[in-house]
Amino acid sequence: MNEAGVYVAIVGGSGAGKSWLAERLQQCFGSHGARVCLDNFYRDRSHLPAGKRDCINYDHPRAIDWPRVTQFLRDARAGRTTFLPQYDFKTHTRVQPLLWEPRPIVIFEGLWLLARETVRRQFDLSIFLDAAGWLRLRWRITRDVAERGRTPESVRRQFISQVGPMHVRHVAPQRRWADMVLKQKIGKPEIDQVAGAICGLLSPRGEQARARGLLEGDQSRL
Repeated sequence: MNEAGVYVAIVGGSGAGKSWLAERLQQCFGSHGARVCLDNFYRDRSHLPAGKRDCINYDHPRAIDWPRVTQFLRDARAGRTTFLPQYDFKTHTRVQPLLWEPRPIVIFEGLWLLARETVRRQFDLSIFLDAAGWLRLRWRITRDVAERGRTPESVRRQFISQVGPMHVRHVAPQRRWADMVLKQKIGKPEIDQVAGAICGLLSPRGEQARARGLLEGDQSRL
């Protein structure tokens, strides 16, 4: 296996399908793959009153604890067990971190993983998901209502006033640094394309063959 493993960045706007793609890629590689989400690295706001926490722009890259992201990636790429932060979106605070062990294939999803050169260069493969705004809004409403205690109207207001403008300014420009750009309505052909690219980054040949065997064996799950 590649000594440092294969690290894949999946980037795109809020609701573009990053988690969906990451989950299916992890299914392809089973126990050889691990998922990490940039959302876990939001800064802890426990020192602020609840009212002030709600006023923070969480769709701006400065909301992320970037030194912690960089340290996590360095530890992981060095093969060291490290701690993965856990974040509570309802209270905007961190909770007990999880002990995390590197895997041969690490799939990291997030809004701004390609925006900073120090983070961008940690990845062997980068994918940008290009989805229309109306589709991203629909997916975000579904997620935030189910998982983050939001109302559809509050999600819609935030998307128009904050998420959309931040996407144009901070998310969309990252497309230029992506190795692959996938359009909306991603299906099996696109999943196979990405999984094949990951297999091509594995070494030596024996590991490539084993990864392809895992991939072929899991096609029925996609």
